[in-house]
Parts: sequence; C-alpha cells; structure tokens
Amino acid sequence: MEFKDFWTKKTLAGLGLGQLLSLLITSTGFTSSELARKGINVPTSQSFLNYVLLMVVYGSIMLYRRKALKAKWYYYIVLGLVDVEGNFLVVKAYQYTSLTSVMLLDCWTIPAVILLTWIFLHTKYRWKKISGVAICVAGLVMVVFSDVHSADRSGGSNPRKGDLLVIAGATLYAISNVSEEYLVKNADRVELMAFLGLFGAIISAIQISVFERNELKAIHWSAGAAVPFLGFAVAMFLFYSCVPILLKINGSTMLNLSLLTSDMWSVLIRIFAYQEKVDWMYYVAFGAVVIGLICYSWGDKDQPEGGKKASDEGSGTLDEEAGSGNNNRGALR
Repeated sequence: MEFKDFWTKKTLAGLGLGQLLSLLITSTGFTSSELARKGINVPTSQSFLNYVLLMVVYGSIMLYRRKALKAKWYYYIVLGLVDVEGNFLVVKAYQYTSLTSVMLLDCWTIPAVILLTWIFLHTKYRWKKISGVAICVAGLVMVVFSDVHSADRSGGSNPRKGDLLVIAGATLYAISNVSEEYLVKNADRVELMAFLGLFGAIISAIQISVFERNELKAIHWSAGAAVPFLGFAVAMFLFYSCVPILLKINGSTMLNLSLLTSDMWSVLIRIFAYQEKVDWMYYVAFGAVVIGLICYSWGDKDQPEGGKKASDEGSGTLDEEAGSGNNNRGALR
C-alpha cells in the first residue's frame, strides 16, 4: 500500500469527524462533572433535552419536506428505547463500580459492533482493520492500568452489579449504533434523527417521572447550574447530529474506535487548563489509539455518488438519498 492511499477524502473525513465527536463526548463529561459537583444527578433529564432538540429541529425539516417514511415507524420506537436505556445503564453503573471498570468493560461495545455488523450488515473485516481495532483497545488498556487510575481499581460499593450494568449498557450501545448505521444507509438521516428524538423524548419523560421526579423538584436552579445543563444538551445534540454522517462514511466500528480518545482529550484539557500532571503512559496510549485509527481507516476508497459501498466496508446497501443523487459526504464539504 502506498502512502498516497491514505490521503482520501473518506479516510480524512472519517478521522477528523471521529475526533470532533470524541471532543463533544469529552465536553459532555466535563459538563456532567460540573453538575455532579453542584449536587445535580439527573442523567435522564439531561438526555431528555437533547431528544427534544432532535425532535424539534429534524421534525421541522421532515414536515417541511413532506416525504413518505422510508422505514417503519415502529423500528424507531425500539431504537429510542435501546438508546435511552443504554445511556441510563452505563450512568447507573458509576454508583456501584469504579471508573476503571467502566472504561474497560465499555470496550465490549467494539467487539459487539463488529459481530453485529458482520452478521446483519455483512461487513467484511480484513487483517488491517482487525489490527487497527487491537491497537486502539491496547491503547485504552494502557490508560486504565496507568498510575492515574491505580487507586481507583478496587472502588465501588457493588462492583459485580456495576460491571453487569456496564456490559448490558455497552451491548445496547452496540445494538443502537448498528441499527443507526443500517437505517442511515437504507432510510434517511433526517427521518432517523426526528423519530429518535420523538420516541427518545417520550421514553425519557416516562423514566424521569419514575426515577428523577423528586431530584428535579429539589434542584435550586441558577446560572451556575443552568449553563452546564444546557451545555450538555447542546453538545449531545451536535454529537447525535454528526454520528449518522460518520456511520455512513466509515461505519459503527470506526465510530466506537474514535470515541476511545475521549478520555485522553479530557486529560489533555486538564493538563493545559488546570496545569495537572498525568502519567507518561497517557501520551503513549494516545499515540497508540491514533495509530490504530489510521490502520483501521487506511486505504478506504472514496465511493462514487449514489454508488454501493466497497466490499471491505460492508453490505452494498443503497445510498441514503440515492433518488436525489446526494450522499452524506456532501454535508462535510
């Protein structure tokens, strides 16, 4: 393989967009931490506002376009349920197990995504992509077992319960990612976001009324609490809006590999913003994840407008909007 094979629009767009999504996830982590420091612990309520934004923005576009649905509406109910509960289970796990365990077990999303895309989307993973996945995961393992997390490894009030919650949540993440990849390639991105927002908001509202109603009543809202709360919702809205684009370009495996760098971005922010010192293994781990991402995406060819995907990428499904001759890469230009 020649070096010029790396400089394709598809590869560079996938790497760049993947790190933008990773930074957005990092920003949600910082806003959540700020809310936690203020004693506000309402994760489902935070997600609810994101789903409302998706419903309003993309629902308005759908109404303006007045196009027939390309997928059955009840598919989106299942997707909304899986997405909401995946977020809920992983956040809930922090009450019982350590951050280290969550970081490690959350990696289960990657092999689960690979298995599901291989079974249902017929994605072919060659040795180059498998090696890229292995390097990325090895980089994260280096982070987890560095000195930074040494005191955290035995934490948690009920580690077994917390670990099971993380594995269940990671599995739901995988199902959600693969489902979105299938829908964005066979249906319509705007339709996907509108209905995910609609049913996600409904399911979240029900869950809030059961689990978080009392916590919301006890919150004393001020600018210091409202700003990070709204910041979280905006970051999540941008994240959800960009995810289908990356799924269409590179698939759900690339998405989950890119998000491995979110913890490392948070460390770099702490270094420069708060002058904190971290273990040297963080830098090595960050480099390993970057190398793994390059190995995974190296040589991906740009696809012609309205064409099928290459055999190395997947199932040869129809383009999102083949009837109009457009594809998602146009959104990145």
